[in-house]
Amino acid sequence: MSAPAPRAGTPLTRLLARVARVEPHEAPAVVTAVILFFCVLGGYFAVRPLRETIATILGGDRVAHVWIVTSIGAVAIVPLYGWLVGRVRRAVLMPSIYGFVAVSLAAFGLLLRARPGDIAVSSVFYVWISVLNLMLVSVFWSFLLELFDSGQAKRLFGFIAAGGTAGALVGPVLTDLTVQHIGSSGVLFIGATLFACAIVAQRVLVRIWKQGRARHAAPPTDRGLGGNPFAGFSIVFRSPYLLMLALFVVLLSTANTLLYFEQLNIVRETFPDIAQRTQVFARIDYAVQTLTVLSQLFLTGRIAATFGVRALLVAVPFVMVAGFLALAAVGGFAILAGAMIIRRWGEYAFIRPGREMLFSRLDTETKYKAKNLIDVPVYRGADLLVAQLQSALRAGGLTSAGVALLGAGAALAWAGVGWWLGSRAEATRANDERRVAGGQA
Repeated sequence: MSAPAPRAGTPLTRLLARVARVEPHEAPAVVTAVILFFCVLGGYFAVRPLRETIATILGGDRVAHVWIVTSIGAVAIVPLYGWLVGRVRRAVLMPSIYGFVAVSLAAFGLLLRARPGDIAVSSVFYVWISVLNLMLVSVFWSFLLELFDSGQAKRLFGFIAAGGTAGALVGPVLTDLTVQHIGSSGVLFIGATLFACAIVAQRVLVRIWKQGRARHAAPPTDRGLGGNPFAGFSIVFRSPYLLMLALFVVLLSTANTLLYFEQLNIVRETFPDIAQRTQVFARIDYAVQTLTVLSQLFLTGRIAATFGVRALLVAVPFVMVAGFLALAAVGGFAILAGAMIIRRWGEYAFIRPGREMLFSRLDTETKYKAKNLIDVPVYRGADLLVAQLQSALRAGGLTSAGVALLGAGAALAWAGVGWWLGSRAEATRANDERRVAGGQA
């Protein structure tokens, strides 16, 4: 099947041009990408509150140990994915990934229904979904970086990300409305259904890509990339730019992890009922996603076009410095929830699209192999190290206020690295434009 191509001057084309400066020939790819990302993040965020609920049951100490397994899984998946990308056509690989996720969610739903409260099953699910969620988002953006060029990425990625955010809003709303009736295991079948829909959307997007319709380019060759499954490691270690990008992700993860473990402790103490905890996490999720989708529709692309990618990368870290300082001074669930909402809103609305734009001028192998390495094992490895460090410091007597002050320092360093990356990306873009202008003179 293929997406219908909107004609120039149709209501859809005019709406897309007004909202996100989408050109008529880009409309089929943009609309399909929005639908695909809606299904992917809708499916994930429908089950995410269940992951958070399981974390409160396991407890902070056990979760810190489970993250060791999560980090091992994140590293192990890199050569597997590199091997698949190197040998399997994208037209087959991309839909198959979503099909595997749909089947896995349904299987976990049956397991959790048959063995509710089983610590082993719950721990395996926690590890699996924690590794997979970063992988899914990385895979989606890797394909879009191949579908659109760097100029299109700057204009369109914020709008496309809004489709995912809409899914991330609908997913937890569905969970909030249904979990009391179908149980936590039933929520997994909602996620499986949305990933089944993602298979169809990805097949449509692959067809658009193969026809070269998104960028008026010659149709690409759909074959495996070849090369070494471990090439992502060597690509990253040879590039100072990619190493700084990895450091940016490490600092992002540091801020996230410090907040995450404070969240587990405070939510467990504030809400004793397990189903109520799931609802609290779901409500935080759709508060975040509502803010994010509005920002992505009306702010992200305009900020990137007007102020450059640097603005997308540094604003949130600076705000989080203030958030951590407020948490250190006041504390409590309300301050923590506000900090979590601001951090996640800013990451989804500004930082994630900005990070993807940093890859737009790089080669295809880097977009798939090196990007996946940074997005998954580097992120999860940082999670692990910070979780273990935080557990050790808390065991040594560090207070919640002390943890928050550490977070403020990490956020300040995060802003500095973001400034460097954004400046480097803008300088590269300016040089490329001068080169093109010189060649046309």
